[in-house]
Amino acid sequence: MKLQKIRLNRAGKNLLLVYADGEFTLPAEYLRVYSPSAEVRGHGNSPALLVDGKLNVGIDRIEAAGRYALKIDFDDGHDTGIYTWEYLCDLAEKYAVNWEAYLARLRAAGKGRDPDESVVKFIG
Repeated sequence: MKLQKIRLNRAGKNLLLVYADGEFTLPAEYLRVYSPSAEVRGHGNSPALLVDGKLNVGIDRIEAAGRYALKIDFDDGHDTGIYTWEYLCDLAEKYAVNWEAYLARLRAAGKGRDPDESVVKFIG
């Protein structure tokens, strides 16, 4: 799919991707927890980082990175990672599956989306 337009909705905390054959709205939280940065994906042989507590994260700014990608600056200070057009398309097409997998990883780790909430597990 060829990306035609990108629109940042700061108030709604999402990014609208417009393709010739459809539109996708990706929440800032989703983009943040699936950042392509080495910090999130892992350095070298280190495992990927499970990013939690980003329920309220927003996007401060977006800018083109050459003719192949987008750089996203989040309001939590995260500003590394280049979202290629291909990666954005993949995130859009796999949103439902990726999001459920993320929520399952959070539950398994005893973590949550809300930064002001702590999860306590009781072992019975």
